[in-house]
Amino acid sequence: MQYNITQAQVGARPAVQLPNPEILEFLGEEGMRKLVGDHYELLKQSNIRGLFPPTEEGFEAAKKHSADFFIQICGGPRYFDESRGAPRMVARHAPFSITSDARNIWLESYTILLGTLDMPDNLKESFWNYIDIFSIWMMNTGERPTFKL
Repeated sequence: MQYNITQAQVGARPAVQLPNPEILEFLGEEGMRKLVGDHYELLKQSNIRGLFPPTEEGFEAAKKHSADFFIQICGGPRYFDESRGAPRMVARHAPFSITSDARNIWLESYTILLGTLDMPDNLKESFWNYIDIFSIWMMNTGERPTFKL
């Protein structure tokens, strides 16, 4: 399956469609937590590791919050709302410098994991389509131009 990353500009807010609830039915809550946890472990080794909490305790909490969010948006229990309040993900990500390069690393890490899942392609595509557009919303910092003298 081909995963294409949509080109985007900072501040763009394209329409986003929630993932198919069958994703959560297929993976189950523990499977979704594993997917998100494995994603975070890849990110911990990436060039964007500085966007995540430096302590193991903070990192584990971030993984839990992210898994709660994905469970909720895939039609599961509203764990995120119950523990963190309304998602307001753009505001929650505002303190972090999220460039298009950071977005690409975040998405590319998911392509690695989605490729390993024994999940029907239509469900992978639904999840991908959601995160591809969702991640555009999170971008909040433009690329800094490189100047040569």
